[in-house]
This record gives sequence, C-alpha cells and structure tokens, in this order.
Amino acid sequence: MTHTVIGLFDNKTEARAAMEELVEQGFIRENIDVSDRRFDDSVTGDTTAATTGTGVGDSISNFFSSLFGDDETTAQNYTNAAYEADAILTVQVDSEERARAAAEILDRHGAIDVDSRAAQYQQNFAQTSGTTENTATTGDNMSIPVIEEELQVGKRAVERGGARVRSRVIEKPVEETLRLREEHIVVNRQPVNRAVTDADMQNLKDGDIELTERAEEAVVSKQARVVEEVSVGKEVSEREETIRDTVRRTDVDVEETGGVTQETDDNINTRKATS
Repeated sequence: MTHTVIGLFDNKTEARAAMEELVEQGFIRENIDVSDRRFDDSVTGDTTAATTGTGVGDSISNFFSSLFGDDETTAQNYTNAAYEADAILTVQVDSEERARAAAEILDRHGAIDVDSRAAQYQQNFAQTSGTTENTATTGDNMSIPVIEEELQVGKRAVERGGARVRSRVIEKPVEETLRLREEHIVVNRQPVNRAVTDADMQNLKDGDIELTERAEEAVVSKQARVVEEVSVGKEVSEREETIRDTVRRTDVDVEETGGVTQETDDNINTRKATS
C-alpha cells in the first residue's frame, strides 16, 4: 500500500536538506517532490513546477482534499499552512514503517507543525474578524477582488520501462563425418612343391620380418570465433504535447440602478489568486 508523507517548510533550504537525507537513507529520489512556494522563486532541480507560482490555490486545496478524504478539517489546515509555506516536500513510500522514518526526517529538518499553525490561524482570525466586518459595512466604498488563475506547466523525468541484456554460455551437440584409414597385416601361407634353388638355400637361416600397422584417428580441437555483436544504448527523441485545462477568473458586471455610475480603475482592486 502506498503512503504519502507531506512536509511543509518555512525555509526551502531546510526542505532541500530533508530531501538529501531522505535519499541518503535509501528513499527513491523519483518518489520525492519538492515544490517552491514563493512567487518570486524559479523552479530548479527536482522542484515540481505544477505547484509553484500564482493561481494554483484551488489545486492545492483539491490536492489535500483528495489526500485526506472526508477529514475536511485536516485538509483545510494543511491548505492554510501551505499558503504560507516556502516549500512543500512530498514522499511516496510503500509501508507505514518507511512513512514513520520519512516523517522523522522531515521533523528533524524543521517541518511545520500544522496543528499548531492552524490553532494560531484561528486565534488571529478571531481577533481580527470583528474589525473586518465593521469596515465592510460602515465604509462608503466597497471593493470586489477580481481573481484570476494562471496555468503553470512544468515537466519531470519518470521511468517508463527499460531493457536488461544478459549473456550466458550454452552447450549444443554438433557432429562431423570423417573418413579414417587403417592398415592391417595379412599373412598368407600357400603350399608349393618345387626344387630348391640357390636363393632358397641362402634363406635357409634364422630371420625376423617386422611390419607395422598404421591407422588414422580423429583429432578434435575447438576455436572460438566472434559471430555476432550486441550493442546496448539509448536514443533520445522529443515530442510536443499540448496541455489543456481550464482556469477561472472573476468577472464583475456593473448594473446601473439609478443615477449616474462612474467606473474607474481606481475603484477596482485587482489581484492574482494566491496559492
């Protein structure tokens, strides 16, 4: 079962240090994402561009909502803390034991205590909510914020597959046909009846005759030869992919209800959606 461990950091240097220790402790680098949250920072290294910059507040909220499911309070606490965090670090692990080890590393490097931060937010909200309401109802001028989302698209390297080339030695039977020559000694005796000649008389003595039989036998030797070469490498190709999504923007319609209504840019407070 896959577990997701999340750490929010007020300092992205601490997040980077936590990531390096995670890698040293054997966590897979591809399962670790670090997202810089400040608006003026650029995406470097392993930072996921899809969660940086402005206009992604809803993306963060949806992310924590999908992560915590029905626990809306926890999801909202993490969302609020993420708005103020300088960096977000996520780790994907396959066991609760590894999740606890990752959480200890994040805490050791200064991860935000989300529960304490949420309590602080509620206290500050309680102190300022009364003043905010009085200002909105007693003032002569009212402002409507025009919020616009921006789509941030980045890229990261992922593993899509691979190939393993393994060499091994096998044996197979072979056969060759060869003609071999052999010699055999043949002794023939023929009865004769003739007069003895002088040559026969000279051979009338002890003597030895030796003949040697010879034969051919197969001689086997082996010679190795290179018959094929297998080369292993990679080729790189590039492709273009169009990312399609929707962004939202607040449109303000002004309807005259009587008298003369003058609309100026100074009366409209426009800002970007913060994340």
